[in-house]
Amino acid sequence: MAANSKTPANWDVFVRGIWKENPVFVMLLGMCPTLAVSNSVINAIAMGLATTFVLVCSSALVSMLRNFIPKQVRIATYIVIIATFVTIVDYTIQAISIDLYKALGAFISLIVVNCIILGRAEAFASKNTLYKSVLDAFGMGLGFTFALLCLGVVREVLGSGSLFGVQILPDSFQPWGIMILPPGGFIVLGFWLLLFAWLEERRQRGNAEGDGANA
Repeated sequence: MAANSKTPANWDVFVRGIWKENPVFVMLLGMCPTLAVSNSVINAIAMGLATTFVLVCSSALVSMLRNFIPKQVRIATYIVIIATFVTIVDYTIQAISIDLYKALGAFISLIVVNCIILGRAEAFASKNTLYKSVLDAFGMGLGFTFALLCLGVVREVLGSGSLFGVQILPDSFQPWGIMILPPGGFIVLGFWLLLFAWLEERRQRGNAEGDGANA
């Protein structure tokens, strides 16, 4: 029974970062890379996976060292830990693809100051076990990647007529150039935020009607 009671709680820790507390669509964190690199699906996935790697590794290390890090220097320590894994990601992407590295540009290095990573280290990993911290970080990372992918698909299809760099729309289609520019990121993000707000409103209304029926 004890194991069964823990499973829903652990599942909730993982899932909330993907949907209930999505870092982009709900908490509005990490807006800079979200708008900057989501002009193509490949860039969006690469940034999402890089951020997820740093998020999981840094949260795991912070959780393991949480009883040894003095409170007075905890933020500085977290930044050093995060910067270490960002450096690993930076050199790895350079080794895999120079073109991808150039496309992501300075936003790889800026993962160090991403609010999502530092926030989860301070708010969750520093107060919870290794297992829960990894679950939380992985869920948040997947939620961030999901958000980037949502923007990347729309912006690449409408802005270039392609998906994963492969042309999918006919030659007669006139690409919407604005979609691959920063204003396009704001427009698409606005529509996704509107959709998430509408879905959340429907969910809350359904819960309220269910509670009323039970009463």
